[in-house]
Amino acid sequence: MLNKVLKVFILSFIVLTFSLNAAKSDGYNGNVLKTGISLQERLPNGFFGTWRVASVLSETNSAKTFKKENVDIWNLSKSGDVINLSNPFTGASASITLSYVGDDAIRFSKKGNYDGQVLTDTVEIKLSGDSFSGTNTLVLETLSDVDNSVIKTAKAVYMLKGEKIAGTSIK
Repeated sequence: MLNKVLKVFILSFIVLTFSLNAAKSDGYNGNVLKTGISLQERLPNGFFGTWRVASVLSETNSAKTFKKENVDIWNLSKSGDVINLSNPFTGASASITLSYVGDDAIRFSKKGNYDGQVLTDTVEIKLSGDSFSGTNTLVLETLSDVDNSVIKTAKAVYMLKGEKIAGTSIK
């Protein structure tokens, strides 16, 4: 009986050792979880820089809340792991969260609280050299002063056209 247990133990040890060595030769580093390429690493270099962005309202449930047309300047930059979108004319600045990067298609969002309202801004663009086209979906939730519940939601979708006006690809 002891002989059988010893054989099973030795065989299990050999199989485990062989499996770990094979995994290490495939790049396994000993961590149980291994991450892949982050969305940030997949961003095309051409994404960063200063852009002139024209937007035209295509649909809304609150025409009085949103402008029909707008022209903005977006400065997209990166510092460490943080991607920032700023507008030098308005002074607005926010960190953005990437949710999709594929080929030249990019989706990012930002969310902010402003005087009892929460604005969620989701941008989907397709880069084409020094220009892009896409959509910007805005959801503006007005919160109750009493319990912070949402009492009103205004939505808008803008069609975007952007052209790069400054900046070079980052390395």
